[in-house]
Amino acid sequence: MNASAAPDMKPSDSGPFARNGWPLVIALSVAQLVSWGSIFYAFAVLLEPMEAELGWSRPLLNAGLSMGLLVSGFCALPVGKLIDRYGGRWTMSFGSLLASLLLFAWSQVESVPAYFAIWLGLGLAKSMTLYEPVFAVVTRLFPQGYRQRITVITLAGGLASTVFIPFTAWAVSAHDWRDALQMLALCNLLLCLPVHALWLRDGGLRDGGAGDRGSHEAKTEAAPQDKSPLQRALRHPSFWGILLCFTCHGATMAVMAFHFIPLLGENGIGLAAAVAVYALIGPSQVAGRLLLLFGRGLPFLITGQIVMALFPVVILVLILWPGELWLLFGFAIVYGSINGIATILRGTAVPEMLWREGYGAINGAISLPASIANALAPAAAALLWQWSGGYDAVLWVMFGLLLTSAAAFWFAAAKSGSKQI
Repeated sequence: MNASAAPDMKPSDSGPFARNGWPLVIALSVAQLVSWGSIFYAFAVLLEPMEAELGWSRPLLNAGLSMGLLVSGFCALPVGKLIDRYGGRWTMSFGSLLASLLLFAWSQVESVPAYFAIWLGLGLAKSMTLYEPVFAVVTRLFPQGYRQRITVITLAGGLASTVFIPFTAWAVSAHDWRDALQMLALCNLLLCLPVHALWLRDGGLRDGGAGDRGSHEAKTEAAPQDKSPLQRALRHPSFWGILLCFTCHGATMAVMAFHFIPLLGENGIGLAAAVAVYALIGPSQVAGRLLLLFGRGLPFLITGQIVMALFPVVILVLILWPGELWLLFGFAIVYGSINGIATILRGTAVPEMLWREGYGAINGAISLPASIANALAPAAAALLWQWSGGYDAVLWVMFGLLLTSAAAFWFAAAKSGSKQI
C-alpha cells in the first residue's frame, strides 16, 4: 500500500492485515506483553538483588526508574509526530532494538553514571514501544475498528505483570539478576523486534481525508485547515479536559502502584493478606477490559463518565475502612476492573472526543504531563506521608485528584461532538 492508494482501500485487504487485521493485532499484543513485562514490571523484582550486590541505596535505584518515566513523557510528543508522519514500523522497531541493547547493558552495569545513562535510553525505548505508540498505530491502520483492537492489546498489557514478574523472579533465583536482564533482552530481540520490523508495515499510510477523521472534525468544516491537528486540538476544550483527567488519574494510579502495600500495612493488614489483595487487581483489570470488549450498546461517553466517577467512590473505602479485609478484597476487584477500562478510555479518548487525524501528536501532548505526574507522584506521596505522619493525608489528596479527574472527563464529554463507542 502506498500514499496513492485509493481512499476506500482498507489495511485489512491483504498481507499481514488479512482477516480484518487480527493476526497483526495479536502479534502486537504479544509484543506489548513482552515490552511492558521486561522494561517496566521487571524492575520491582530486580530492585532488591541489585541493592544487595551493588550496595546502592533504594532511592538511588528508584531514581533511575523515575528518570526513565520522565524521559518517556518528554519524548511522547515527538514520537507521536514521527508515527503520524512515517508510521510506526521503524519507530517501534528502533525502540525494541534499543530496549534489547540497553537491557543487556544494564546486566553489565557497575557504576552509577552508567546506570542513569541506561535509564535515559530506556525512557526513550518506552516512549517508542509501549501503549501510546501502539495505540497511534492501531488508530491509523483501523480507523473504523480501533476500539476493539486497542481493548485486545490492553488485555495483553494487563497480563504482563502476571507473566513477567514470576518469570523474572525465577530467572533471578535460578541464576542472578544480571542473567535475568540478559534473558529479558533476548525476549525483546526475538519477540518484539520481528513483530515491529517484519510484520508491521504502515509506513505508506497518511493521516487525512474525510474518511479518516472523527465525528467532531467532520462537523467542523470551518476549522482552519492551515493548522496542524495538534494546533487545532490545543484550541479545543475537550483536549484540555482529557489532559487534566488523565494527568490526575495517572498520578493517583502511580501512588497506588508503589504505596498500596505499605498503606495496608500501616492499617494492620499483614504482608501476606496485603499481597493477596494486591494480586487481585491485575486479573480484575483484565476482567474489566473483557467486559468492555464483549459488552454491547453502552456509549463511550457514558461508559467513561461512569468509570471515572467510580474512582473517588472506591478510594473512600481506603479512607473510611482501611482495616476491613473483606472490603479491601472487594475494593481490589472494583478498582482493578474500572482501572482496566480506564486504560482503554485513555487510548480511545482522542479519536472519540476530537478526531483521528494527528492522533500520535495529540496523544503525545496529553501523555507529557501525565508521564511527569506518574514519575513524581510516588515521591510526592512519600514526602506527604512523612510530613503528615501517615497515609490519611495522602488518601484525601488522591480523593481530590480523582474528583478532579472525573469532573474533567465530564467536561471533555460535554464539549465533545463524539457519539458512540
